[in-house]
Amino acid sequence: MLAARFMSRSPLVRSASTHAPRGVAAILQKNPEDVVITFARRSAIGRAKKGQLKDTTVDELLHALFKATLEKTKLDPSKIDDICVGTCHPPSPLYVSRAAALAAGIPNSVPISTVNRLCSSGLMAIRNIAHAIQAGETSIGVAIGVDSMSMHARPTPEICEAVDKNAEAHDCIQPMGWTSEMVAETYKVSRETQDKFALISHTRATESQAKGIFADEIIPVELKGSVISVDDTIRPGVTMESLSALKPVFPKWGEASTTAGNASGVGDGAAICILTTRERAEQEGMEILGKWVGSAVVGVEPKYMGISPIFAIPKVLEQAGLKKEDIDVYEINEAFASQFAYCVEQLGVPIEKINPNGGAIAISHPLGMTGARQVVTGLAELKRRNGTLLCTSMCIGSGMGAAGIFVNEARSASKL
Repeated sequence: MLAARFMSRSPLVRSASTHAPRGVAAILQKNPEDVVITFARRSAIGRAKKGQLKDTTVDELLHALFKATLEKTKLDPSKIDDICVGTCHPPSPLYVSRAAALAAGIPNSVPISTVNRLCSSGLMAIRNIAHAIQAGETSIGVAIGVDSMSMHARPTPEICEAVDKNAEAHDCIQPMGWTSEMVAETYKVSRETQDKFALISHTRATESQAKGIFADEIIPVELKGSVISVDDTIRPGVTMESLSALKPVFPKWGEASTTAGNASGVGDGAAICILTTRERAEQEGMEILGKWVGSAVVGVEPKYMGISPIFAIPKVLEQAGLKKEDIDVYEINEAFASQFAYCVEQLGVPIEKINPNGGAIAISHPLGMTGARQVVTGLAELKRRNGTLLCTSMCIGSGMGAAGIFVNEARSASKL
């Protein structure tokens, strides 16, 4: 099995804290220095170029999200020690993020940074704030993942001729659709299998939206005089027949099995988490939703970028002293059904535990947002089912992958 081979050739990686707990019992202990999440919400997602956020700039979206969060939490913004924004492609991201924070009423004494690790940027923002809290440099921090793929589509990377002569370097900058086709061709993931996994995502997301489940994780934001509170990316009525009728979107690559129906949607949106120590949360009277445990980042051959969760998930589980069976909910990004199907097969995790409300194929994948959205979505689902442990993971353009572990500390009132 790929994951087993990876673990056998990779040294154990030290956790962010040398005293990090390992094993379920230790992880579930509540200690004053724990990094906890006291707020986790996301905006509704808009369909890129056509949806409700197509004319909304990144700073406008951030501004609205900051304002809605401060109003909802009643957090005194002067108590925020740091903000980290995960985003991929807007120009001058630090300037627009800082400007949006100031315009939302966050004082100029609160610093801000941005991080770009492509599809994991939102998770990296959470990770950066969590590490700063663990190091004692930050007490209350805010992590955000945001992107407007309407305004800032993926640029075409350019490298010099000397670098491009290296085969892996050349593969590193190829379009993500090409990597999807390479995974499908090399690992024999058929078009039918891809469509079957896509149908699961579309069906689950449609049913969850109809039941109002996403309202638990979406914070309404006001933009241009309108309140945005419902995803416009989910397409009801998708069937196996309608999926199989779609033409390939990359006909010149591989076996041409990737379609608009079995690949992640292109979208716009943002997600936010507030983190602090357990001790500070209790002092401030903040509700504790979850606990940060740890994360892991891996590299893989760029040509097969999409298979990286197969390595990232075992790595983060090993760091935490957990087994895959210990996890109640997995949020694994569905960049493409080709890579997602292969990851599910290789990981050996029941599909019932993975993306129970649908994933990026149905909901969409604003690049910088996804890593934070998965945490918001996963914690909300754990609260509904009174589950305990969440594992998130995603592949990352250029040939990387990431994963994170979180503990649910919120309980559904209907099940108490």
